[in-house]
Amino acid sequence: MTEAGKGSRASLPSLTRRSLIGGMTAGAIAPAVLRASKPGSAGHIAVVGAGVFGAWTAEHLHRAGHRVTLVDMAGPAHGRASSGGESRMTRAAYGKDDIYTRMAWASLAEWKALSDRAALPLFHPHGVLFFSNVADDYFRGSIAVHRQLNLPIEELDRAGMQRRFPMIDFDGVGIGLYEPGFGALMARRSVQTLVRGFTAAGGRFLHEAAHVVQQGAGRPAALRLGSGAMLEADTLVFALGPWLPKLFPDLLGRRIFATRQEIFYFAAPPGDRLFQPAAMPGWADFNGGEVFYGFPDLEARGLKFANDQHGVLVDPDTQSREPTRAAIDQIIAFRDRRFPLLRGAPLIGAEVCQYENSSNGDFLIDRHPTLPNVVLVGGGSGHGFKHGPEVGRRAAALAFGGRQEEPRFTLATKDETQKREVH
Repeated sequence: MTEAGKGSRASLPSLTRRSLIGGMTAGAIAPAVLRASKPGSAGHIAVVGAGVFGAWTAEHLHRAGHRVTLVDMAGPAHGRASSGGESRMTRAAYGKDDIYTRMAWASLAEWKALSDRAALPLFHPHGVLFFSNVADDYFRGSIAVHRQLNLPIEELDRAGMQRRFPMIDFDGVGIGLYEPGFGALMARRSVQTLVRGFTAAGGRFLHEAAHVVQQGAGRPAALRLGSGAMLEADTLVFALGPWLPKLFPDLLGRRIFATRQEIFYFAAPPGDRLFQPAAMPGWADFNGGEVFYGFPDLEARGLKFANDQHGVLVDPDTQSREPTRAAIDQIIAFRDRRFPLLRGAPLIGAEVCQYENSSNGDFLIDRHPTLPNVVLVGGGSGHGFKHGPEVGRRAAALAFGGRQEEPRFTLATKDETQKREVH
């Protein structure tokens, strides 16, 4: 919870999640109305959801001179949000998907600037290593796009990786790609730092639940807060992560779906600097199509391990946040094979979160088809955090009169058949 959030909560009651997910309801506007500031030439936009997409959308709108109110029911990057947790990988390797390479590179500059302003580091530039048994289309495409865009990337063979990164056993590996300029973002801290800066610069944050009120076909939607007050805004942006399809079930209930993801942390060997960020990169093992990934011992939190494969479908409100024995056993088996120096390392932490996946892994940044003043932002699909600044920039432009210049991010491309194509 940010200091700005605490200040807002003093005048507004805390509310349950139930009022957020009640769906769209026709109704009259309540007498109580909240206004962000005195009317002026700049538009007023309400952004609902203070995760990475919503926070960066609010930031870009505020920079452009708009009056912005950012609303979240549980605080920025809270513990159940997809933007919560310790760390997220930054990288530009996306195979032939140059749109994401360009977005990642542009976003990295914003993350670095934010980290430079922060009291504690938000970005750890330890580099990122991807490796696989074969040089498939993904690896060939990544190399081609980086060369086309003149971005740094190193192609490594097995012997070169083994010499450079001796903490990893590269048995069976045929190719590696190393991006020296990327690394890890401290996720929760980054979003909360961004929101603190947004409020310090004059943006408004409300710790409130929110509810869409549809006032009639073709008429602008309104926003009712859990306190019963209405929030006046020219445009409403909804960036709710796994709760987005719950708020718009008829439209998105089969197009964006949440999956359970489990993450584990293991203690590094005592006194061993081999697993510190100065020596060890972030990594991803394309393990015959099943991708495992992880980080060095960031800020003494432990070595992070996770399986990127989609877990079971879940409800973000009701899913158990306790790790499963099966997932722990799977990660330990992988760890012991690929990181033999960590055999027997104590498990010191675990997190259960969720991806909110679009049908193919592409983001959703588009207008609502029947509510003219509503913009929908979501579908992070497990790879979205690093792109927060660019997603926010595109959503902000769309919210005030711009057009969506990337067809892949439109609602029309979101199918009901799940076929992940972006990794």
